Amino acid sequence: MDFAKLLDGMPDSLYLLDPITSRIEWCNRLAHDSLGYTAEEILGHSVLSLQMDVTGLPAWEDIAAEIRQSDPFVFVGRHRHKAGHEVAVEVYTRTIELTGKSYFLSIARDITGRLLLQDSMTTRDQHVQFALNEASDGLWDWNVCTGEVFFSPQLKRLLGYGPHEMAPTLTTWSDNLHPDDAPRVNQALDHHMKGLRERYESEYRLRNRNGHYLWVHDRGRICERNARGQPTRVVGMVRNISDQKSLETRLLQAATRDSLTGLCNRRESEAALDRQRLTCQQVAQPLGVCLMDLDHFKQINDVHGHLAGDQVLAKVAHCISNQLRASDAVFRWGGEEFLVLFPGANLLDLTRLANKLREAIQALEWPDVPQLKTVTASFGVTEMPAGGASAQALLLAADAALYKAKDQGRNQVVTYPCEALPSQPE
Repeated sequence: MDFAKLLDGMPDSLYLLDPITSRIEWCNRLAHDSLGYTAEEILGHSVLSLQMDVTGLPAWEDIAAEIRQSDPFVFVGRHRHKAGHEVAVEVYTRTIELTGKSYFLSIARDITGRLLLQDSMTTRDQHVQFALNEASDGLWDWNVCTGEVFFSPQLKRLLGYGPHEMAPTLTTWSDNLHPDDAPRVNQALDHHMKGLRERYESEYRLRNRNGHYLWVHDRGRICERNARGQPTRVVGMVRNISDQKSLETRLLQAATRDSLTGLCNRRESEAALDRQRLTCQQVAQPLGVCLMDLDHFKQINDVHGHLAGDQVLAKVAHCISNQLRASDAVFRWGGEEFLVLFPGANLLDLTRLANKLREAIQALEWPDVPQLKTVTASFGVTEMPAGGASAQALLLAADAALYKAKDQGRNQVVTYPCEALPSQPE
């Protein structure tokens, strides 16, 4: 019997896959014809290049592990046609042994027609559910009485699961909430269930199959109650907002961080100084404030170039960060100036800590900047008085100390008591 003709005559696509790489080692005629490829072309592809719902090797490794444990493993997804469109498929996969080596044998069935038929036969309620599901990244439907939760195929796909995975229970969702978000999310849901909120809505991180967290926007509402007015059914929609959150993070970093040194910028330092000032005042702790300025920095730019100047600023910022205590914070104040906050440090501590920074900067070597031997810095420090002081007064005192340090020859630490300044408003 000609088995090649027999397999080519099958009504479903057959694939023999490498379990490690997901590479297609062999397929029947329908497999490559249905996707618009020749037999030679298809062998250059893999699950990762053809299956639109399996993204990245870690996702394939997780699925491969499930295939080895299941008999068979069922996955509903979308194949990518050579022409660019999608082909809805239901795939059954199991492990087989051939010539002493393990392979995955997949049977893929085109279910496009079935989905169209199902759609035409759905009730009005199912039409609405289908439309909502397509308009979002997934639906959930919680039966409060039984505790059962329906997770839509779209939602399972978003989280990297097959259609028969994800146990239909509330804990399947709650156990995958990010620990930092869980209390806030559970409170929002609880408030809605108790009638304190018109609807449930929250943004949080949800763990996917790979163990990574996606940012989602989740909202739902009670849609059924019993005769006593108690909630019996809640439905909701989930939308993936990971890209949006990533953009927000980048914009926030751009607004609060200096791109050259990676340190928080002056605007952020002013807010941090206010927070530290009030906190230290409340717990009756000293607060040390230090302004430092690189000596003769204009000369470094003029002689060695602005690129070298940028290298100096970045390296000094890194050096300062490495020398600080866990409670301390450094900011790029502007140009070649840096602001350092030392919570809990009095003037004696400040002098010691600032001198430690000064010596570390002076000891830096500059192999990437030819002919630059040493970089030094001047430091002005002040301590917040026991009765407190405004942020402006602290900065003026530190600036006065820094002026003295530079006037007295640079590369030194000078203190200036905040009380010596004229009174400043809070």
